[in-house]
Amino acid sequence: MDTSAKILSTVKQYWGFERLWPLQEEAILAGLEGRDSLVVMPTGGGKSLCYHVPPAMAGRTDIVVSPLISLMKDQVDGLRACGYPAAAIYGSMSFGAMNDIVEDLQSNRIHLLFLSPERLFNIGFLQQLKQLQIRSFAVDEAHCVSHWGHDFRPEYRRLAHLKDEFPEASIHAYTATATEHVRRDVIEQLGLRDPQVLVGDFDRPNLVYRMVPRVDAQAQVLDIVRRHAGQAVIVYCISRKNTERMADGLKAAGINAEHYHAGLDADLRRRTQDAFAQEKLDVVVATVAFGMGIDRSDVRCVIHAAMPKSVEHYQQETGRAGRDGLEAECVLLYSPADAMRWESLISKSTDEAGCAPEVLEAALHQLRRMQNYADSIGCRHRALVEYFGQSYAKSDCEACDACLDEIPDLVDGTVMAQKILSCVARGGERSGVGHIVDVLRGSKSELITYLGHDQISTYGLLKEVNAKSLTNIIYQLINQGALERTSGDRPALRLCDASWEIMRGQRDVRLRTPQTKAASPVKKTRVETQSWAGVDRDLFEELRVLRREIADERGVPPYVVFLDTSLREF
Repeated sequence: MDTSAKILSTVKQYWGFERLWPLQEEAILAGLEGRDSLVVMPTGGGKSLCYHVPPAMAGRTDIVVSPLISLMKDQVDGLRACGYPAAAIYGSMSFGAMNDIVEDLQSNRIHLLFLSPERLFNIGFLQQLKQLQIRSFAVDEAHCVSHWGHDFRPEYRRLAHLKDEFPEASIHAYTATATEHVRRDVIEQLGLRDPQVLVGDFDRPNLVYRMVPRVDAQAQVLDIVRRHAGQAVIVYCISRKNTERMADGLKAAGINAEHYHAGLDADLRRRTQDAFAQEKLDVVVATVAFGMGIDRSDVRCVIHAAMPKSVEHYQQETGRAGRDGLEAECVLLYSPADAMRWESLISKSTDEAGCAPEVLEAALHQLRRMQNYADSIGCRHRALVEYFGQSYAKSDCEACDACLDEIPDLVDGTVMAQKILSCVARGGERSGVGHIVDVLRGSKSELITYLGHDQISTYGLLKEVNAKSLTNIIYQLINQGALERTSGDRPALRLCDASWEIMRGQRDVRLRTPQTKAASPVKKTRVETQSWAGVDRDLFEELRVLRREIADERGVPPYVVFLDTSLREF
């Protein structure tokens, strides 16, 4: 039996797959041959299988370095369910459980051992690994080693010493999201020697990308979720409070939803994940802590209630949709205010962590790239693919708001801008966005009366514009450089050279009109039309119920019984 046949035999033995996906065989061969490698496969591309197979075929123990305990545990649980001998060692484990794993290691009863970088470089444990003559290390989420990666972790920098400690071992770096710059940096930081570099296709043609100006996040998310009634949906929010507030609002509207974030009890988080995986929960509202270990393939919609802090985060999180190859929708509700919020959070977190200046610089650079992506009016698929250094051959993706002609036209907003800028000027350039909105709308608040702002000429000048739309327009002006906003806890609006040019009529302003209703009509895509062609939808739903019953009897997630693609074929 040749090597390719042996690989397929191993894959079928543990996972039941009849074939491999693109680049998986090449990555597995690099692991078997002991050649360093860098493997970049978008979320759902099957990269974990690439480091699962080699130790099983070679009858050896390999080490997997992973940044999150939850991610380690999810992988180990999944592997053990397949009869694959795997284990993880982390800080909260009991001494007895840790000893049992060490004994299994010494008896060669484990193929994969998952560790954090901190545990790996524990002096005593490092010596034990050397005695075991470990020959291969897989570094998961390898972008964490790079300052220019979207989730840099200082502890990952210690992995640069792996080659010193294990000179005969091969190192295999895996990530779902890495630009050419990050790929070069990962290779350099890990000291990879003549690595095989394998980069998958970043285009996900079955995903429909939409960028929608945020006016009323709660109402907009509810409308989008209702488009996917009874289907799996993930809603991402920036903060823990936002997830709780959003989930409560959805539940009040009759949606089967729960919130999820790292601050919840571990048992509650596990129950929420299990309910979602078992199709007993339709919608999870979460921070980015959710989804890394979720293998549910039929997520039909991913919603970002606010802009993520990098294109890499966006690509990774939207990549959790449509992993079965069927159509899925990805909606980003954005406001120019999101970038300002992220800038404040990033600056604060890097300062508290004592990070080097280049870490902050890299994070803010990524934030600007994400803002440019959200603000653009070109093909979303093309922009994503080209961001990761690949070319895009199609002239029309037929699967984004730009190519489906859903983006509202820009309108002449010069007069609107002049009224807003004049209000800022007459208010003494000491007020924040909320106060300027209140003045323009004619609020009778005590603060406005106290400051005498009910007496200025711009008071009530835009009372016909609702507060959320007016706020959105002000942030558009800031984003265009027509208005400035100071830093600090109480930022105030300031005029700039461009502001005066606009007020003098020397510069025009184009604005994207904020939506006055929760959601605008969306078009059906070619992918969606083709995937449902000839399918009896009522029968499909009955088969979903039957699948869930069979899965409950077997104690496995429904997607293990049959994928949606199979049910539609039936």
